[in-house]
Amino acid sequence: MDVLLDIWQRMTTPHAALEPLIAWLTVAAAAVIVLFPPTWRLARHVITIVHEGGHGVVAVLSGRRLGGIRLHSDTSGLTVSRGRATGPGMIFTLLAGYPAAALLGLGAAWLLSLGYDVGLLWVLLVLLAVLLVQIRNWFGLWSVAVTGAVVFSVSWFGSPRVQGVFALLVTLVLLFGSLRTSFELQQSRSRRGGSSSDADQLARLTHIPGIFWVAVFTAVQLICVALSAQLLGFVQI
Repeated sequence: MDVLLDIWQRMTTPHAALEPLIAWLTVAAAAVIVLFPPTWRLARHVITIVHEGGHGVVAVLSGRRLGGIRLHSDTSGLTVSRGRATGPGMIFTLLAGYPAAALLGLGAAWLLSLGYDVGLLWVLLVLLAVLLVQIRNWFGLWSVAVTGAVVFSVSWFGSPRVQGVFALLVTLVLLFGSLRTSFELQQSRSRRGGSSSDADQLARLTHIPGIFWVAVFTAVQLICVALSAQLLGFVQI
């Protein structure tokens, strides 16, 4: 009981905002992580976790039966759900993947704007724990478990400044990384033509070109980045 009370106190105790210089340096670090290929290969696993989690959540909310999630070492993933192969449920499930990281980043920015950086880290831990029970392959289990261990270590052992910087860094990587995946999606579609990507599956279901769905993904992501920048005080609108 004492441990639970300690966790709750940590989650609900707001921290002071980071100094502007530290915050902008964190923005630069997040940009480097997303743009530099070696670090992006690692960070993209986190984006894939959220991407597939987004598919899973919306599949359940739309009345489909979630069959499991697989995460692969090449940063790809697969969410299996059962239900009608056409119709709104399938469309919303396919729509959910690419914007998921940006929407989570927006929610994270809102929590950070209130000072709840540790609260954000524990929310992420809960989400990872829920996702873990749906993973159906060893690499996926390892990937989610390691991510959870890193988040837990910072939330439990990190100093307030380290927690604040880490929480902001995760938020920004989610936002920037989400945008990069949409650019990569369109590059892949341009090279290969027809594919089994979310955008192309949506095109087949709706008879609306895949480029439209890529534009929808990107628009949602850009809106989330803009709103998050405002919430975090990086821009004034």
